[in-house]
Amino acid sequence: MLPALDEANAVAQVISGVPVDLLRKSGYETSIVIVDGGSTDGTQEIAMRLGCEVIAQTSKGKGAGMRQGFKAFQSGDYDTLVMLDVDGTYDPGEIPILLKALEKHDLVIGDRLNGEMSEYAMTKMNWIGNHLLTWFAVSLYGVRINDLCTGYWAFTRKAIDRLQLNSMRFEIEAEMYTSAVRRNLSIGQVPISYKPRKGFAKLGSVRDGTSIARKLIIRRIFPVPIEEINGGS
Repeated sequence: MLPALDEANAVAQVISGVPVDLLRKSGYETSIVIVDGGSTDGTQEIAMRLGCEVIAQTSKGKGAGMRQGFKAFQSGDYDTLVMLDVDGTYDPGEIPILLKALEKHDLVIGDRLNGEMSEYAMTKMNWIGNHLLTWFAVSLYGVRINDLCTGYWAFTRKAIDRLQLNSMRFEIEAEMYTSAVRRNLSIGQVPISYKPRKGFAKLGSVRDGTSIARKLIIRRIFPVPIEEINGGS
């Protein structure tokens, strides 16, 4: 699953980099799905031309798109989901590494902060912010994680079915961590490579960092989203 918004500069490279043949040899039947947040630069057209399914978001924001993608996953006959941002920062060729770790866990994250990070891939402010937010999350929830805000995750169906989420924006990764802890899911971590993104960054270091910290606090006080309490889970 590839969440995207105006990523025409990188989407073809990411899609073509998915090791479909290797995954098939390992027993995986692979589908590549773009969850598009309303791109106007041709991202959707490129993805469809390359044979991908495109899900058009009905609400704005990365979190809303990912939750919509998760529901689509649940409605299908799938066992495993790998999610990575489609901005060129993550190497889809590393998917098998996450899947190998997933054999022992319910979900696995790709750890940028202890992996191979290219020069200029992350600003100094974002590097500090990522470490601070990760430290804050571990302090609040007590379960070790090395990179809270990574955009590279792998999930079992059990994990997707048990996560309780309501995030609309970039706080979605933090909420996935909090929900995984609350739902007693096993979290694995593997170092990954991280490169400079292609195109303009959409994550605002101060505003979005504040939203992520707020989500960590809210989920510490109120572990279950309101709609889950009202509608059941």
